[in-house]
Amino acid sequence: MINPRVEGIPLSIMTTLETDILESLNELDKAVAQLASKEGQPNLMAIFEKIDQQTASLPRDTDPSLLHYLHKKSYEKARLFLMGRDAENAQGNCHGHRH
Repeated sequence: MINPRVEGIPLSIMTTLETDILESLNELDKAVAQLASKEGQPNLMAIFEKIDQQTASLPRDTDPSLLHYLHKKSYEKARLFLMGRDAENAQGNCHGHRH
């Protein structure tokens, strides 16, 4: 996949799997907010397992930054990347790894 944009993947060229991962990451974000508000106990393990399965299905030519975020479980960074907001991810914030 050719990425004409430096920051994140434009929605118009996201693969179906990338869109599914973004949906899962948004689901995780909502579940964590639900925990914080004490509105219930969402099943975070099921969401984590789904994200792990989706990550394992990504092709080799997936953007290296996205792969890095997902493999390091930096889910908020991955979510921002997929939303085209990678500039909000602080450089060097992943224990010395550069993207």
